[in-house]
Order: sequence, then structure tokens, then C-alpha cells
Amino acid sequence: MSGAASVTAGEPAASPGPVPREEAEAQRRVARRLAVTLGGGALVLNGFIAGRLDLVAPAVADSSAAVGAVVLAVPIVWRAVRNLLSDRLELDELIALAVIAAIAFQDFVSAGAVAFFALLGELVERRTALGARVAIESLVRLAPTKARRVEADGREVEVEATELAPGDRIRVRPGEGVPADGVVRAGRSTLSEASITGESLPAEKGEGDEVYAGTTNLTGALDVEVLRAGADTTLGKVKQLILAAEASRPPVARIIDRYVAWYLPTVLMIAFVILFFTREQVRFVAALVVACPTALVLATPTAMVAALSCAARLGILIKNASDLEVASRLTCVLFDKTGTLTSGALSVVRLLPAEGCDPGDVLRFAAAVAGRSNHPASRAVVAVAEEAGLSGAEAVDVEEIPGLGVAGRVDGREVLLGRRTLLERRGVEVPAAELPGGEALSRIDVAVDGRWWGAFGLEDSVREGAGEAVARLRELGVERISIMTGDRWDVARKVGTELGCDDVAAEVLPQEKLELAESARARGERIAVVGDGVNDAPALAAGDLGIAMGAAGSDVAIGSAQVALMNNDLRRVPFLIELSLASRRVVRQNLAVGVGLLAVGLALAGGGYLTPVWAILLHNLGSLFVVFNSARLIRLGESLG
Repeated sequence: MSGAASVTAGEPAASPGPVPREEAEAQRRVARRLAVTLGGGALVLNGFIAGRLDLVAPAVADSSAAVGAVVLAVPIVWRAVRNLLSDRLELDELIALAVIAAIAFQDFVSAGAVAFFALLGELVERRTALGARVAIESLVRLAPTKARRVEADGREVEVEATELAPGDRIRVRPGEGVPADGVVRAGRSTLSEASITGESLPAEKGEGDEVYAGTTNLTGALDVEVLRAGADTTLGKVKQLILAAEASRPPVARIIDRYVAWYLPTVLMIAFVILFFTREQVRFVAALVVACPTALVLATPTAMVAALSCAARLGILIKNASDLEVASRLTCVLFDKTGTLTSGALSVVRLLPAEGCDPGDVLRFAAAVAGRSNHPASRAVVAVAEEAGLSGAEAVDVEEIPGLGVAGRVDGREVLLGRRTLLERRGVEVPAAELPGGEALSRIDVAVDGRWWGAFGLEDSVREGAGEAVARLRELGVERISIMTGDRWDVARKVGTELGCDDVAAEVLPQEKLELAESARARGERIAVVGDGVNDAPALAAGDLGIAMGAAGSDVAIGSAQVALMNNDLRRVPFLIELSLASRRVVRQNLAVGVGLLAVGLALAGGGYLTPVWAILLHNLGSLFVVFNSARLIRLGESLG
């Protein structure tokens, strides 16, 4: 199994590091198994050729084949015995029975050939299937193991990346990987964030921008203040989620497990019926070999691992394999508006101060409390205050009220900033005055000491690709597409009309978004809720599928939904459905081939047209088809990269 490699400071981020001890040991075990398999196969082949060509006495040829057969049979039989001792009934026991039966019938060449091709096929399948796992591991092997920590006196000290702590300052030079999540404090550069967000285009980074462990610095040197290190980084959480999803079992796989208990006795009965009526041991052994349904067992897990690795490559984190199946059956998608369907890069375009209030004071007090919030509207107020040079005030006792706004104290005075509802709940009378030309603008109001001081008009734009995503969802069979937002009705209707959505719910609180999701499910709809993972967290949890947008660097977003999109490309949402449909098709193809080969193989074995050697080759052919067919999923969505 391919483990995580590493990158040291000063090396290009894609350079492989030393092989971990666990991986090296696993590689040695595979090498030993391959050597034993080839050695046993050589003894069996020697006995077969020597016996056919009469090069030695028949007893000598049989002895060579017998020794080779026993050498090859030992690992197969031992595994079967170990499973039985552990009260596990697995389908590989059929191969063990076939090998034992062939040895008992003194057909050492057949026994050895069956065991040889079974072991060799298993090694080939494992090696081939590793392509999907390698695609997953490649996402997490880019994090450097070393970092350049900048000391208080300005010296650079090389330390282990695991020794970094929040507050440390590190230096990342061009061509190096970023060893921890952090904020740029000095320098400008271009970073490749494909390992986190799935975006192929590099991102420009400067002072104040956040960078993530595992990304690659391409052009300039950066000084970064560490926010999260080790397993706490975005990359660390991504790895944990991917490996947890890979270990999860979708419903189809559990159905196969359910029938294992009766499958083995049924196959044994068929094999003994063949032996009873034909009295031919070769047919009995061939039936046991061909009936081992490895292709059926591999049908679902190989497809799921390939699909999960494809999604991870594009910055789509699926926490459980069963969630991927849900995506193909969606009938409704509920989108949050701000930061999801729209860019979330709000800008203040209107300011309406109350009579007698200085616009500068309105902006200064509002920016003070907004500076302690991460909401797009708050960031817009802070940005315009910084442009005007009015961002120096400090706020204390700041409280963010989800879906409503933010409250705090500035210069000893109580300040409220947010929706009209927040101010009215706190006893503030808000006049009905409209912002000039602001019918389609988002609005937030500000009050100081219980008196309305003014209102801001904010403008947002529909996110690039939103229209394409909505159109593609309809093509994929989604019957209803809705918008839910805490914004004003005029703004919500404008976006809904522009995108062609079916209905709009505006001026709703987080609890009301939850109720919208629950009512849709109560009507029998299978819904996906798409939001930013913060104010939308309750609704995300209530949907059949919760999809958090722009989750890179956000613990809340990564933890609040079943699917986390590490970037803001809305085209990933319909692609998730496409991937789900494709994986279902592949699983059905795999199962059809597995069942078909099983039926044909048993018929041929019963009719005497299939020897044990050809039976194991047919068995391996089915398994390899399943693995290669599933591997096709890894390359889906390359146009989105």
C-alpha cells in the first residue's frame, strides 16, 4: 500500500520523500510473497514439463509438482483456516477447498496451477487497485516534513513540521511546499492549491491571505504565521475524511455481505452434485474454483475507491461512500444565496445616515463591530471603512447573532449592525426610508445606544458558473431548484430570475432554513442543501445530502456537511451527481460481468469443458475486468481541474 511520502524544505513539493517504515515493510511482504509464488510455480511447471516429456521418472515429476503445490497452497489454506477460527466466512475459502481437493485427488499440477494463478491474480489485482489509493495518497504526500522557522532575531532554523505551533513564523521559498496552515505576513507569491481545492489555476497570495499545508509556492518568498499545524491543518482533515470514506461501506456492499452465509453452502452443494453425477474429480475442482466470486466482491469497493479518489482530486470531499449513492437520486437542490450562488464579495455602494448623524461616525462605529465578524456583509463594511481611513475603533463584548447580525460596545456605547429584525428585537425603531436606487441591494442597518443611525446598501454579483451549474442540474434530472436566503425579497427574486430557479425564500433565519429543508423531505423529495457551512449548518444537516461550499480552511464547513467542496466552483455540484451516476453504472457493469462469468463458468465446469487451470484463469479475468473497469472513474471530470 502506498504510504505518504514527504517533502523537505528546499525541495520541490512534488518530490517523494523517504518511504515510511510501514510502507517499506508492506513492500517487503509483497516481495516475499511474490518470490514464494514464483518459486512454487517453477516447481509445478518443472513437474508438468518433466512428466509430459518423460525427462525423469513419473514419481520424480510428481514429487516436484507436489512440493510446488504444497508451497503455493500453504498461504491460501492458512488464510482460510484463520478466517474460520475468527468466525469469519469469506468467499476465498472456495479456492482453498479446490486446492485441497486437487491435492487429495493427487492432481498436483492442477492444484499447483490453481494456487499459483490465484496468488498471482491477487497480487496483480492489489497492485492495479492501488492506482485509486495512490491517487488518494498523492493528495496528502505533498506536505513537507521540514520547515524553516524564523526566530525572533531573524535567523532561519530548520525544524520538523510536526514541531510547528500556532503563532510560529515560517519562511517558504519558491518551489517549496507549505508545511502548515497560516496567514501571509510578508511577501507576495503565486501558489498552486490543486492538492486542496482541485483548482488547476494558481492563486495569488499577499499579506493577510490564508495559505494551506500541502500547497506549493511557485514564485516569490513568503513569511507565514502558523495558524494550524500537523493533523489540525486543512490537509490533515482532508486525509482523515478521505480515509474514513474509503473505509465506509455503501449499501450495495452490505447486501453482498448479507448473502455470503448462504452462497458458500449453495456452491458446495452444486459442486458435489456435479461430482455425484459425473464422478469426475476435475469437474468438481473446476466448479469450486470458478465459483469463487472475487469479481462480485470487488465490484462495489473498487468502484467506490476510484470514485472517491476522483472526487478528492477535484477538491470534493465525500465523508461516507453511501453519500455518493444518495447524490444520484436527488430531486431537489436548495441553494443558499450569499457566498454560494453569489460571489459573497459584497461591496458597500450606498450609505444612508440618519438625520443629524455624521456619515463618518456611522461608518466608524459599524466597522468596529463588523471587524470581529467573518460574515461577507461585515467584511464589506470593514473594507469601505479602511478605504476611508475610519477603521481604528476597538469593539468589546462583541456577540454575533447567526442570521441577524452583530452586537458590541464601542467607546462605551452599544452598537448593533445587521438586519432590520435584529434592531427591532432590541427595541430600535427603524424608519421605512429606502436606500436611493436600492431596491435590489442588500441592506444592513446600524444603531447606537438604541437609536437608528443609518443603513448600508451592499451589492453582490452572481457567481461565475452558477447559471451553467443550474442548467446542468436540470439536465441530470433535478426537478426543483430553490434559493433560501436571509437577504431581502427584491434581491433574492433578482438572483432567482437571473438563474431560472423554481422558487425563492427570502428573509429567513437559520432555523427557518432548517424548516424549509425538513418540509421538502416531508413532501417526499430527496434534497441536497448547498451552503457555506456556517449559518446554513442546521439546514445542511437536515438534507439528504449537505454540501458545504468553500470549505478549505474552515473547520465548521468541513464538519457541517456530508460533502465538502474545497473551492467555490459550483460546477462541482452537478459533477457530484454525474460521478454518482457513473459509479452506479460501473458497479452494475461489474456485477453483471461477475454474475455472467459465474453462471457460464459453472455450466462449463459441469459440462466438462473447463479444467481447473482454465477455471482460475477465467476467475482472474473477471476480477481484472472489474478492477480496470472501476479505475476508469478516476479520470472523470478532468475538464474541471
